Formats: sequence, C-alpha cells, structure tokens
Amino acid sequence: MSFLEHLEILRWHIIRSSAAIVIFAIVAFVMKSFIFDVVILSPRMPDFWTNRMFAKLGDMVGSEALKINQVPLKMQSIKIAGQFSTHIMVSIIAGLIIASPVVFYEFWRFIKPALYENERKHAGGAVFFTSVLFLLGVLFGYYLIVPLSIHFLGTYQVSSEVENTINLRSYIGSVTSISLAAGVVFLLPIFSYFLSKVGLLTPEFMKTYRRHSYVVMLLLSAIITPPDIFSQIMVCFPLVFLYEIGIVISRRVVKNREKAMEAM
Repeated sequence: MSFLEHLEILRWHIIRSSAAIVIFAIVAFVMKSFIFDVVILSPRMPDFWTNRMFAKLGDMVGSEALKINQVPLKMQSIKIAGQFSTHIMVSIIAGLIIASPVVFYEFWRFIKPALYENERKHAGGAVFFTSVLFLLGVLFGYYLIVPLSIHFLGTYQVSSEVENTINLRSYIGSVTSISLAAGVVFLLPIFSYFLSKVGLLTPEFMKTYRRHSYVVMLLLSAIITPPDIFSQIMVCFPLVFLYEIGIVISRRVVKNREKAMEAM
C-alpha cells in the first residue's frame, strides 16, 4: 500500500480507540461518586486498604513511621470551575485506563500486517500481556506508590508556620500521573522485546547499566517511602524484577535472531 493508504488505515484505528476511550469516559463521568469518593480520594484516608495494612505492620514491628495517612489531607478547590474541569479530566483518564486493552488491540492490528508469519506467532499474546502488565502497573502505583507519596508530600513542611491545604487539581494530578507512570514502567518487558527485536537494545547494554538502574530505582523508592528500609525494598523490588525480566527477554530475542541469521 501507499503511504496515504497506511495513514487512512491508521486513522480508523485511532478513531476506534478514541471512541472506546470516550465511551468509558462517559461511564466514568456518570459514576462520579464512585470514581472520586471510592477511588481518587480514598488513598488519603486512614481506612484505605494500604494505610490499614501499614498501620497493622507498624503495630507488629513497633514502628510509628509505618503508620501513614492517619490524618486525612485537607482539600480545597480555588477556581470557580475547578471541580467541574477536574471531573472531566478524571473521567477522560479513567476512560483511557479502562479502554487500554482496546487501544493496545487496535495498535496491534495496525502493526500486525508488517510482521512475518513467525513474528506474528511469537507475538501472538502481545495484546493480552501488554494489557495485563499495564493494568498491574496502574494498580501497583495506586495501591502502593500513591499512598506513600501522599503521606510524604502531604505532611512535608519547610516550617511549622506553613500549613498544608492541598489543591484538588494538584492532588488528582499526582494520583493519576503516578498511577499512569507505574503502568508504563510495568511495560518494560514489552519495550525490551520490541527494542531488542529491531536491534536498538541488547542484553549486554542492560547488564552494563544494571547498577545505574538499580541506583535510580533505590533513589526513587527512598524519596516516596517512609524512612525505613522495608518500605523502600517493597517499592523497589517489583521494578528490579521487571528489569531482570527485560534482560532475559532481550537475551532470548537476540539468540533467536542469531539463529535465524545462521540458518540463512
């Protein structure tokens, strides 16, 4: 096909993906109470699942530092249309997350004709694994990183004279950006596969910069967690695990490519 014909096909994939996002965004907009009271605003409350588990763990080990978000953050909206615009923004983000399997499927349908038969066979479960990893990452960010970040950032003070009263838009921006970022990070094995497939990534490169990656992960974990080693390890361990899985995938892709070249 010509370049314009490819663009026409891509346009329809984008339209179908956008339609799925809009439909789920409308559903999220209607379910305002559930989206905000149960999902968005819950991580700041003492009865949120993660906060309760940390509190129980703190009682078991005798550490008050593990008891996070025991005092709910004070929230405010400083713009007259702030709550309405925030409602729309959150609905769109919720629609994007819920419709992510559809978006991945449409993207896969677009690139599938460009693959060889053996490549299609090996990448047959790409949509399923991509969707699962992305949603797992969002849940990991929401249930672990978000409460820890809220506790650290919401209670941090430069002076006792300055009181933290959090803007609603700022709070929601932090919750959504952290959750989405965690979803993207959990796609590291998928990125490793495709980048290794096109020759832009090698297992040797990932091994060479393994220590640098670990340092970055530890620093990130230390910033967003309470000042104890257990919380840092709990946040950092899944990231390290995904990085190691990425090395294994990259090594396997490179070996298969070398075998194919030798057979030619």
